Amino acid sequence: MAVMDCFCTAPARRTTRYFTSSRRHTMADKKLILVIDDDPDIIDSISAILSAEGFAVETAMSGDEGIEKLSKVNPALILCDMMMERIDAGTKVAEEIKRQGKGAPVYLLSSIGSATASNIEIDKLGFDGVFQKPVAPSYLISTIKKALKI
Repeated sequence: MAVMDCFCTAPARRTTRYFTSSRRHTMADKKLILVIDDDPDIIDSISAILSAEGFAVETAMSGDEGIEKLSKVNPALILCDMMMERIDAGTKVAEEIKRQGKGAPVYLLSSIGSATASNIEIDKLGFDGVFQKPVAPSYLISTIKKALKI
């Protein structure tokens, strides 16, 4: 199943998602991606894109919920919005994720532009990268697959 370069909106559900696609996947071979964002449309769009590619997706609608979920699941990769409840909530959450040392790559999601992202020196904070919203699905998937070596 090819990924389309547009966002689609799925019905709002906050749970682990195992959508089916034209590929056959067992539960054991699905890599879990934790998506933390306070925008339900972004959560739904990214979840649909990742699920269509065979990833399991766990979602959180706030930084606190994301940290709580991290204590219950072991994601292969984490996508975290840069600006949530507070202007720096995403970077604080991502710092906490890195501090917990689960070893999962952490990518920030940003709608503030690459110049601002560069100004806060994300790479020096230890994050693996930044996706500018809206992110092209093909770029999202290719970057995640490269990070996970799949």
